[in-house]
Amino acid sequence: MAWLVCGDRVIASLEIASSRRERRKGLSGRDGIEGALLLERTRSVHSLGMRFPIDVAHCDAEMRVLRVTTMRANRVGRIVPKARVVIEAEAGSFRRWGVTPGVELEIRQ
Repeated sequence: MAWLVCGDRVIASLEIASSRRERRKGLSGRDGIEGALLLERTRSVHSLGMRFPIDVAHCDAEMRVLRVTTMRANRVGRIVPKARVVIEAEAGSFRRWGVTPGVELEIRQ
């Protein structure tokens, strides 16, 4: 299992979607998520088929947060050109975890 880390603090368990199929499915069809989902090689996301609102963090190659937004179900998000990964979690999670633009995140396994 992987962990999402901010500074010296573990903030959430982390699922990693690396394949095209895993990235395409994302959180669609789920009723919620414990922790967060990281979508590799992604610059934009959608919430089509989702049953709950999500927080979305676009990060660059160094895992620095570029943009944070909350998406309701059945929306299409903006492309963030410098993004290399996207992290999704249940809406409200990023506020609790302190994930804001400029914060550097880390993945630990």
